Order: sequence, then C-alpha cells, then structure tokens
Amino acid sequence: MDRRSGLPGALPILIGASVMLTLAMGIRQSLGIFMQPLTADLAISVADFGFAIAIQNLIWGLCQPFAGALVTSWGYRPVMVAGAVLYVAGLALMASAGGLLTVMLGAGLLIGTAMALASASMALAVTARVVSAAKRSTYLGIVSAAGSVGALIAAPVGQVLATQEGWRVGAAGFAVMALVMIPAAWVAGRVDRSPEPVSSGSADALNAMAALRLASGRLPFVVMSLAYFVCGMQLVFLTTHLPSYLVLCGMDPMLTATALGTIGGFNVLGSLFFGWAGGRWNKEMLLGLIYIVRSAAIAVYFVQPSTPESTVVFAAVMGFLWLGVAPLVTGSVVEMFGLRWLPMLQGVTFFSHQIGSFLGAFGGGWVFDVLGSYDLALQLGVGLGLFAGTVQILFALLPRPELPQAA
Repeated sequence: MDRRSGLPGALPILIGASVMLTLAMGIRQSLGIFMQPLTADLAISVADFGFAIAIQNLIWGLCQPFAGALVTSWGYRPVMVAGAVLYVAGLALMASAGGLLTVMLGAGLLIGTAMALASASMALAVTARVVSAAKRSTYLGIVSAAGSVGALIAAPVGQVLATQEGWRVGAAGFAVMALVMIPAAWVAGRVDRSPEPVSSGSADALNAMAALRLASGRLPFVVMSLAYFVCGMQLVFLTTHLPSYLVLCGMDPMLTATALGTIGGFNVLGSLFFGWAGGRWNKEMLLGLIYIVRSAAIAVYFVQPSTPESTVVFAAVMGFLWLGVAPLVTGSVVEMFGLRWLPMLQGVTFFSHQIGSFLGAFGGGWVFDVLGSYDLALQLGVGLGLFAGTVQILFALLPRPELPQAA
C-alpha cells in the first residue's frame, strides 16, 4: 500500500491546506462587495477599482511560476507562511486606504503576491504530494471544494460589516479572518517532511529549465494553458463586476452576498464532482465542457431581465462550474509531467489564467465606463468561452505521444 494514501500524518496537512485555501479564495472573491462604497468614499471610478483587482490578478499570475520554483529550493512552509503574512498586510493596507495608490498596493500588489504564495496552486500541489495516485483526483476535488467554503463565510460577513459599519470595517474584518491563514500554512508546510517521489517517464529528474522546455513543447499542455485564459477572464469579471451590475439593476445590496454565498456553496458540490469525475474520465475533455456550459449560462442570464430568483439560479450554476477546473488542471499537469515541478508548471498554466483575470477585471470596468453598460464585455466573454471549450475538447480527443523517459 502506498504510504501516502492513508497516513494519519497527511490529515493535518490536508486540513491546513484546505483552511489556507478557503480563506484566501473566499476573502478574495468577496472584495467586489466593497466596490460601490469604496469608490464613492475615495472618489475613484469603477474602472480604477477594477484596475486594482486586475493588478492583483496579474501579479498573482506573474509570481506563481516563481513561487512554484522557490518551493523546490526552500520548501512549502516558508513560502506559504510568507504568503499568509502578506495577505493580512494587504487587507490592512486596503482598510486604511486614502486613495487609489494605497488600494492598488494593498488589494493589488500585496494580495496578488500573497495569492501566488499561499493559495490554490500551493494547496493543490501539497495535496497531490501527500495522497496516492489512485486517490489524487478525488482529494484534489475535496481540497478545491474547501476553497469555496470561505465565500459562504466571507461574503455575508463582509456585506454586513460594510453595510452597518462602513467598508473600512468590512476590510479590517477580512484582515482579522486572514490571520488564521498563518497557522494553517504552517501546518500544511509539514508536507516538507514527506519523501519526494520520482517517477520514470516524467519531468521529475529534470532541472527547472529543462522541465519548462519540455512543457512548452507539449501541445496538449499549451492548449490547456491558453484555454485557461478564458476561465480567469469570466470568473474574475463576475466576482468584480456582478455586485455593481446588481446595483444597477436596482437589486437589494444583500443579494450580492447571497449570490456570492450561493456560488461558494455550489462550488463545493462542483469541486467534489469534478474531482471524482477527473479520476474516471478525460480531464481535458471535462475542462472543455465546463467552459462551454459556463459560457452558455452567462449568455442566458444576461440576455434577460435579472430578478433575485434568476440571480440565485445563475449563481448556483456558475458555482457548480467554478473551481471544478482546479483539480482537473492540476491532475492533468501531474499526469503529463509528474510531481516535482508541479507547482512551477501549474504556475505557468495559471499565468495564462491570470492574464484573463486581468482583462476580466480591468476590461470589464473600462468597457462600462466608456459605453455605460457591460454588454460588449459579456459578448466577448461568452464568445471566447465557447471557442476555448470547443478547442479544448478537440485536442482532448487527439492521440497523445509518449513522454520521453527521464534519464
């Protein structure tokens, strides 16, 4: 029996990674709650706030491959704990912001760097390291599901604090919640004590540059990474601009928290399902199906007048399809290249995701400021999503060349 499949010592590591991920993702996905009061208080535009969130996503993507490479030299614990500390600092700076510059430094630069060091890629890499290959996809789905629970807590708490006490108190409340990430990252860092498996026929025996060259020459990896761009664009557009859209539609501000909480709740189910499904069917084909169905759901929701009921249904559908991509992408990278360079190579795919996130956050705000509506941004998001999903499925059907045996 694989020692990593059922070690009691693996459970604290998985719990620590899950807690770190749920707080990092839950708080970050709920920052859009503060858009309207923050922009009014600081006299900045929606596009300015969108640009700060776009910077966050761009920094996250730029830093992710380097953070993954640092893990190989320093270990997971120092990297993840540093990320947790930066996350708290970023929220504290945002809560005390006096203008656009401090918003960009706190919500943009610091939180973006923190997400690279202590968020999804690291939590899933830790998970893949401590469980057996047979159970890997299922456990990746379980930990990804944990990344959704945070939104169920953070969104309502942030909305209530912002409504009753002001957005600064809401942001400070998020900073207090983020303090829990520090011990969670420390516990998850126990993964550094586990043996690093090396498998033949993977990139495990290569150095960093050789692994990058190998990955860049693998067409399935390149296609999956490029399709991931659309995923980031769609999801960050929604987390950043859906609160503003609902206000424009005359909805109760608490509907935003309800929608984000619904996304988080159904994200748990979706992550569990796609983690299970990824262990049984073609992971890349499942990715393509997610992109297509997600794009269709966006089109159906935004072409008709929004109501509280349709918003909750839309949030449930999107939530089910939200983080289900994470275990599928992580599992695909492991199958292609092995475990040693997983954080780095997963970071490469995630860089593409974050370029899309940058455009989703900033581009959505820019289109709204220029045209007075989100229509063009939505049309582009749906069209690109359908195209990316179709291409992903077509390449998933192609036969795969064998990976050269590692020396």
